[in-house]
Amino acid sequence: MDNALTTLAPIDLFLHAGLVGKIVILVLVTASAWCWVLIIEGAWGVVRLRRAVSAARAGRTQRLALLAHVIAAGRDSAALTIPGETAGEARLRVTEAMGREAQVLLARIERGLPSLAVISSAAPFVGLFGTVWGIMVSFAAIAEARDTGLAVVAPGIAEALAATAIGLAAAIPASVGYNGIAAALSRSGQALQHIIEEYALALTAPGGLPDSPPVEAI
Repeated sequence: MDNALTTLAPIDLFLHAGLVGKIVILVLVTASAWCWVLIIEGAWGVVRLRRAVSAARAGRTQRLALLAHVIAAGRDSAALTIPGETAGEARLRVTEAMGREAQVLLARIERGLPSLAVISSAAPFVGLFGTVWGIMVSFAAIAEARDTGLAVVAPGIAEALAATAIGLAAAIPASVGYNGIAAALSRSGQALQHIIEEYALALTAPGGLPDSPPVEAI
């Protein structure tokens, strides 16, 4: 067995893998890299949303750029005059208008979650396919060489173990990231809904909210 397989260096494992093994490894490495991009993007979106909600609670309207469309929808809805509408109906209408914009905002932040879910569920099976294929390669090598020595089975076994490891390396962060971001968005979404209800009450109260459009990004 040559030195490259003895050291089990990742690059050498890839170079010594068969065509199917290389495809599996490339797919899993790409999925793993994309997973981290989605996790970072989602986590940053959650942080920005938390800051915006905290700023709204503290009354720092100059730091509500992320919620600009939500607040603008409330102001536009509150500016409408509907004959015979009660204060409660007006408040409900404003709340619904802001809520629709809030859903758009949350959907934009959580747009990477479906991909994380796919990676977390599919990566282990792709890795398992690579594992099975590597074992098949080992058995084929045994049949061809009529020898069960380590030098014969090592390439296929190494390919199988590499596929398993990379599959788990892609699936575990994707699963943890998905659950963590989803839970954080759920909490922030509830807090945002409370802010919307407070703003709707203020917008439909006599005098409404003063005009102070958010201008500073978070």
